[in-house]
Amino acid sequence: MTDRGRSALRQSRDCFEVGPSQMHWNGSELVIDINEIASPPLISRVRGRITVTPRSVTSVEVPLTPDGAHIWRPFAPISDIQVDLEAKGWQWSGHGYFDANFGTRALEEDFKFWTWGRYPTSDGAICIYDAQRRDGSTLDTAIAFDRDGSARAVSAPPRTKFKRSLWQVYRETRADPGTTPKQVLPMLDAPFYSRSAVQTQINGECVTGVHEALDLRRFASPLIKPMLAVRVPRRAKWTF
Repeated sequence: MTDRGRSALRQSRDCFEVGPSQMHWNGSELVIDINEIASPPLISRVRGRITVTPRSVTSVEVPLTPDGAHIWRPFAPISDIQVDLEAKGWQWSGHGYFDANFGTRALEEDFKFWTWGRYPTSDGAICIYDAQRRDGSTLDTAIAFDRDGSARAVSAPPRTKFKRSLWQVYRETRADPGTTPKQVLPMLDAPFYSRSAVQTQINGECVTGVHEALDLRRFASPLIKPMLAVRVPRRAKWTF
């Protein structure tokens, strides 16, 4: 991730470019070409291609606030993915997804905390989106996706806490009573954010998927926010 100025942006109907990296939709695949330099402490070239092939593309949009200032868009919750980066061991293929968030206000203005999880199931995938808003209300969302892209709101078991991240970020997800979720693979740890592969049990099925926890109170801290400038370098004057 690199912050760049407007001069580094080019966009068309099927292509989105930011600096030397781009995403291109060819009609059936999302082709992501990466050409970046990793942040400290592991400064190195990150270059290669990721190809995401959706089983289907949904039309689902989920408002995260009543006024629609924040939207979650699960474009392709069930996909195949192929990774081919120019580094030893960074070539693999498997089960993936593609989604995005959109908003007209800063996240920390409207949210205190949220957790999100996307779990492959025997007949598709289930996505969990739970949040605590700053006005005291909550978001409790569970959506099941079939392989053909159809979606339906479903009931899910209770929120269940599990072990905090290395930075002590609070974590929870849905789990059947008597089941405790557990991290099976760490992906990213930050003072305000955790991403990992988590195993849980939902409606009787043991599932393993990607989980994230985001603490917006920590993120808004004047002590933590400047750390982003270290982990996310800025290239304001980059041009094509």
